[in-house]
Amino acid sequence: MTPTLRTERLLLEPYAPGDEEDFVALFQDTEVSRWMGDGPATEAEDRALFARVFTQVYARDLFAVWAVRRDGLLVGHAEIKRTEAVDGHEIIYALARSAWGRGLGTELAQAVVAHGFGTLGLTEVHATVAAENEASLTLLHRIGFQHTRDIEEEDGSTTRVLTRHR
Repeated sequence: MTPTLRTERLLLEPYAPGDEEDFVALFQDTEVSRWMGDGPATEAEDRALFARVFTQVYARDLFAVWAVRRDGLLVGHAEIKRTEAVDGHEIIYALARSAWGRGLGTELAQAVVAHGFGTLGLTEVHATVAAENEASLTLLHRIGFQHTRDIEEEDGSTTRVLTRHR
């Protein structure tokens, strides 16, 4: 079950069905979604993804997925899940452009990492980041992640794998 987490300025809680429009708006912002998964998707694909959060992830308790709120507004998305790409647990986070540049990404990433180390009892957590995503790479290095290897993608791009140990 996805627990509710609180930081100084953020509330991380399970999505509610009424969050669909804000979720889709976040994922449809190409400046946000270009760094997520395979990049921007169609609106229909993002709506299907939102539905799967309830029908698959929450229903089967597969992993933690959070709506990230500030002052009651949805400002981001976060996850921690086991993935084969890193052979361990990976953190995933995204913030709406309106929340950029305020240290909220650091606060969000630290909360998800703390959940991994504390509640999940992990000894390490990973992040995969496009080599061009300098903001995320800087943030992760600042909170103790270290570059461990690169993945050369089929399209010729490079994904950096970063790891933080407890």
